[in-house]
Amino acid sequence: MSLYITSLNSGSNGNCYYIGNETEAILIDAGISCRETEKRMTRLGLSMSRVKAIFVSHEHTDHIKGIPVIIRKHQLPVYITPDTMTSGRLDIQESLIRRFISYEPVTIGGLRVTAFPKLHDAVEPHSFMVSSAEVNIGIFTDIGAPCEQLIHHFKQCHAAFLEANYDETMLETGRYPYFLKNRIRGGHGHLSNTQALELFRQHRPEYMTHLLLSHLSRDNNNPELVHQLFAQEGTDTEIVVASRDQETSVFRVSAKNV
Repeated sequence: MSLYITSLNSGSNGNCYYIGNETEAILIDAGISCRETEKRMTRLGLSMSRVKAIFVSHEHTDHIKGIPVIIRKHQLPVYITPDTMTSGRLDIQESLIRRFISYEPVTIGGLRVTAFPKLHDAVEPHSFMVSSAEVNIGIFTDIGAPCEQLIHHFKQCHAAFLEANYDETMLETGRYPYFLKNRIRGGHGHLSNTQALELFRQHRPEYMTHLLLSHLSRDNNNPELVHQLFAQEGTDTEIVVASRDQETSVFRVSAKNV
C-alpha cells in the first residue's frame, strides 16, 4: 500500500496539503482559493473527485479561507473542532460539519486520520497523522515548539510535512517589529530551521523517505539555505522545500523500507 502526497501551497499566504491513496484523499487545511486548488491539482493529474474530506488544523486565515467555496461546490465534509469553528467564523452548511477529538482516529475510506494538540497561538490547534495500512504521513506545521506528542508521532512517519519557518539570524536582524519577532519565536508561534533540524536529527526513523519542509517565511527564511541545511545531513530521506507560490510534485510513499 502506498500514499500519495503533495503540498498545494505552504506559507502565510495559504496552506493546503493533499494526502491520498489510489481511490480517496483528504486535504489538510484549505487556505488557497477553490479555483487555485483545482488548478494545481489538475496540473498534478489529481482529481477533486477523490477528495472526501477537509481537516482543519486551526482558525488562522491562511488555513481556512478557501473552505467555504470548496465545500459548497464539492459538498465535502469538514472536520473541525467547535472552538476552531467559532473562532474562524466560517460560513459552513451545518450538514457538512464534522467534529474530531484529539487522539481519536477518523476513518475516511482507506485512510485513518488522527489529530493531536500542538503549541500554537490559536484556540484549539492540532497536528495530524494520516495512515493507510502501515504507511504514516505527518502534517506538522504552525508549531511553537517540538512537544512530546510531536516527537512521538514524528518517530513513526514514513514522510512528513515539517515546518521550518524561520532562520534565527534573519528573524533577529530583519524588519519585523519586536513584538512580532517574539510572537514567532516565543514557543507558541512557529518552528525555526534549527528546531526542525534537531527534530530531524534526533528522531527521524530510518525508513523516512520524504521530508517536505513547510511554511517557510518569505522574509525570514531562504529555500536554498534550509534545503542545504537538511541535505548536508547525508540521510536517504529526500528533502523537498514546499513553495509559497506553487505546488510540489506528487510523491509516492510506501513502507517498503521498514
